Amino acid sequence: MELGLYTFADVSPQPGPGAIGPHERLRNLIEEIELADQVGLDVFGLGEHHRPDYAASAPVVALAAAAERSKRIKLTSAVTVLSSDDPVRVFQQFATLDLLSGGRAEIMAGRGSFIESFPLFGFNLEDYDELFAEKLDLLLAIRDSVKVTWSGNLRAPINDRGVYPRPFQDRLPVWIAIGGTPQSAARAGALGLPLALAIIGGEPARFAPLFDLYREAAKRAGSDPAGLATSINVHGFIAETTEQAADDFYGPQAEVMNRIGRERGWGPTSRAHFDQSRGPTGALFVGSPEQVAEKIVAQHKIFGNDRFLLQMAIGTMPHAKIMKAIELYGTRVAPIVRKETAKPATAVTSPAA
Repeated sequence: MELGLYTFADVSPQPGPGAIGPHERLRNLIEEIELADQVGLDVFGLGEHHRPDYAASAPVVALAAAAERSKRIKLTSAVTVLSSDDPVRVFQQFATLDLLSGGRAEIMAGRGSFIESFPLFGFNLEDYDELFAEKLDLLLAIRDSVKVTWSGNLRAPINDRGVYPRPFQDRLPVWIAIGGTPQSAARAGALGLPLALAIIGGEPARFAPLFDLYREAAKRAGSDPAGLATSINVHGFIAETTEQAADDFYGPQAEVMNRIGRERGWGPTSRAHFDQSRGPTGALFVGSPEQVAEKIVAQHKIFGNDRFLLQMAIGTMPHAKIMKAIELYGTRVAPIVRKETAKPATAVTSPAA
């Protein structure tokens, strides 16, 4: 199983003492990716947002900088908001990243959990679903053929035009990222694309039916589900002790979740809720290296996932603590998980609802 990290490059929403701005955060980000590569992690993802609390509005630029400071780690978006972007430019940018990195680029495409990019780039939210479906179709057409002839309803057609440069890899990997929508899981399966499932609340085991649906859709479409990669993307943090990890992570994570919750009508979180969520059946992977490794392995037995991505840099976490957590992830968590998941494992089929 591949192990990695993802982040949105959080910054302080307001200036003031101790605030972390975009310059500092992006410089720290490159160091984090470099260290993740050095300690043997497999993947680093950077998400796209267009808000004052995140610095990564152009993830591929930062990933290209990281490509020059790393040797082996895969570099992916997490996610590219394809609905409000142009598939031609997305492909060209990631093909360029792939060339610079020697074949380590991936695209993780999603519809977007935030909506700021739609009015920013002149798209109608009423076209939310159709935009993604149409643009994904074009992106895959570009990936699979140098010259493209394509037409749709929401973008100008392309008539036998070449899209360059072509990537270093024969086929640029395109993942579909979802947040829990069954139709999105089924679409990824029908298209035979790898699937990344974000789980940031509730009991992870409850999301297992989405992977069942995904694999069944793939089978009906003529794809072998065993050949399709899956990932779970979660929140968590690692420190030398469980108590330290919880104390370090709770404040920044709660601040972010409460800020977003106020926008979306969620109730406020609490330390009691946080502590419950980091228990054996909760969605947070917070603890000592051994505890986090045990939980990753336990979830692997449920999902049969091929990849696990952890978001540790949530809110304005101190850079030194993030660096230490990355070191622990690569040197102490990863060896345990790789040893345990190297054993043959099959996803547990969820019981019918």
